[in-house]
Amino acid sequence: MLIVDDDPRTRDALAAYLSALDGIGVIQQASNGWEAIDTIQTQPTDIVLMDIRMPRMDGMQAARILKAIWPQTKVIIHTMFPEYRTEALDMGADAFLVKGCSLEDLVSTIRSVAASRRSPGWEAAA
Repeated sequence: MLIVDDDPRTRDALAAYLSALDGIGVIQQASNGWEAIDTIQTQPTDIVLMDIRMPRMDGMQAARILKAIWPQTKVIIHTMFPEYRTEALDMGADAFLVKGCSLEDLVSTIRSVAASRRSPGWEAAA
């Protein structure tokens, strides 16, 4: 899993929590979309948990590129901005979560996307 967020505290907290769970491995972190694409070129990953508003390249642009080049990579948009839900899902995101959702919803969504199926929490919002 690749966690992409411009806030290092958010990345570190998510990585620490998710890495402690069975079956979820955080392999990399990136601070913007550009770094995410660069990381995946050298170290492919199954799932990307990506924020939207970031410097250099935002998450929407990065997700479009990732899905075009690596369609098998699952992208979960994880943002403070629920108004991006429709656009994110229309452009190919595999799931959409609003930051502040429960940890249960976060983990459930990651596991569902990893299994390539949509569960009741796949579009969870807090």
